[in-house]
Amino acid sequence: MTTSQSYNPYENMLQILDSAADQLELNLDDYISLRYPERELTVSFPVEMDNGHVEMFTGYRVQHSSSRGPCKGGLRYAPDVTIDEVRALAAWMTWKCAVVNIPYGGAKGAVRCDPLKLTKKELMQITRRYT
Repeated sequence: MTTSQSYNPYENMLQILDSAADQLELNLDDYISLRYPERELTVSFPVEMDNGHVEMFTGYRVQHSSSRGPCKGGLRYAPDVTIDEVRALAAWMTWKCAVVNIPYGGAKGAVRCDPLKLTKKELMQITRRYT
């Protein structure tokens, strides 16, 4: 087992995709469209905390595929979230929707913060600034 510092969810997703593509004899065009996200956005934004200080937060949004319909996916709050994690979660949402024949593509958003250390008001402000 690898340590959490060396584990890369996106690389893991690519390995799974490679294996599935081989087994399904997926054509190259479809493979390439599934390998890379359609859109990625990284944002930094300030939020005034309850104590009056302003803190900067980083947010990510990845739209993996809209080929089956509009992208859907939730928002994750985590202190150690990375763009690779968001890429992987967006891709997995694409696959989950396709497997159960839901006409949506996959997306995911994330904000780098520790929600357990934030007040409800601070988390609400972070969410509103991000969205």
